[in-house]
Amino acid sequence: MAEIVITTPDDAREVYRHKQLRQALYDAGEVVMEDVVVNLHGDEHRQRRRLENRLFRRDTFYEYERDMFPSIIQETVDPYLKDGKAELVDFGHQLMMNLAAVTAGVDRPLGTYEETSRLYDYLTTFIEGATLGHYIGDVETKRAEIEKKLEAFDKEFLEPGIAYRNELLKKFGRGEIPEEDLPRDVLQVLLRNQDKVPMTRESLRREIAFYLLAGAHTSATALTRVVHNIFKWLEDHPDDEEKAYNDKIFLQKATHETIRLQPSSPTAARWALEDIGLRSGIEIIKGDKVVIDLETVNRDKNSYGEDAEEFNPNRELESGITPWGLSFGQGMHACIGQDLAAGLVFDTNSTEDDHLFGLVPVAVQTLFLNGCKPDPSNPPEMDDSTTRPYFGKYPVLFGS
Repeated sequence: MAEIVITTPDDAREVYRHKQLRQALYDAGEVVMEDVVVNLHGDEHRQRRRLENRLFRRDTFYEYERDMFPSIIQETVDPYLKDGKAELVDFGHQLMMNLAAVTAGVDRPLGTYEETSRLYDYLTTFIEGATLGHYIGDVETKRAEIEKKLEAFDKEFLEPGIAYRNELLKKFGRGEIPEEDLPRDVLQVLLRNQDKVPMTRESLRREIAFYLLAGAHTSATALTRVVHNIFKWLEDHPDDEEKAYNDKIFLQKATHETIRLQPSSPTAARWALEDIGLRSGIEIIKGDKVVIDLETVNRDKNSYGEDAEEFNPNRELESGITPWGLSFGQGMHACIGQDLAAGLVFDTNSTEDDHLFGLVPVAVQTLFLNGCKPDPSNPPEMDDSTTRPYFGKYPVLFGS
């Protein structure tokens, strides 16, 4: 067995799309990730993905971004605005968790601070489960802790959510309520289609936990990095300060540029299920591990220019070049929530009124509209509990 490292966009796209290359990124995180949609392969993946794609449509995303999420964002940010400050890493995870909970189907009937804090505690544990391969510490002890938290999460949040949705499905089946009264979330879709794609309770638990952590963690990580990159950009480009506070398109482009340079995972990985020859001449033997070096692929100068390694939210790209690189993947495992998180590319046919900006740019805009700026007396710190380049603390202030 060998490890084959991919460093060019053409090879990366071919690897992403090859049907005999199976997901390999989360092997160490099986306690949470064992049989979730991103880890399935072949027919199992196709069936699960086809089901969940019914929810992840652009018309649903428009409804989320315009109708459902603005109030959630405002409710989350208001207490911090009163204090005039926030710790951006925790704030970002709380905000994105609140948004991801709606998508996943994790209800919070009490709506209290204590209930949200308990869900946040579950979330942080699930994140540790997904990234267990990068954990610095006693892995087996951490794995046992994660398993207990999954069971507790099931009892507190998942079990009542299932009961509520099953009752709604019965009413819908009897014609007592219209389809519009059914929740538009992953849990509802999976319960409604158990006859077509049956899942064990353990699998259902992991799938909902995965959508909660994936929607919250990747977006929260991006949120902090986008704000940081804009701060640094404005130090050298003060003329763009007005854009940071008032230009939604600029903020979306800053988000795309951040995701290109700093993908949520710096690599993607696949196991070869058979011998494969790439068009470039690279030979892959059955059993080899293929690693896509996204940080190198996304800095390809032929695609992004001579300054491809630098953050530039004003970057102009040729047609067909994705501004976020290959960070969202391609092929069967392309990120299902890509448009929800980062929106669509703004083009000549778009207007701000009908454009899908994405939740991360919308959240970034909310922060800047409220005068978000670095705390000069409290600099950011990196997270020393993982080998991943995450911020551990990022204090900010709010003002006029």
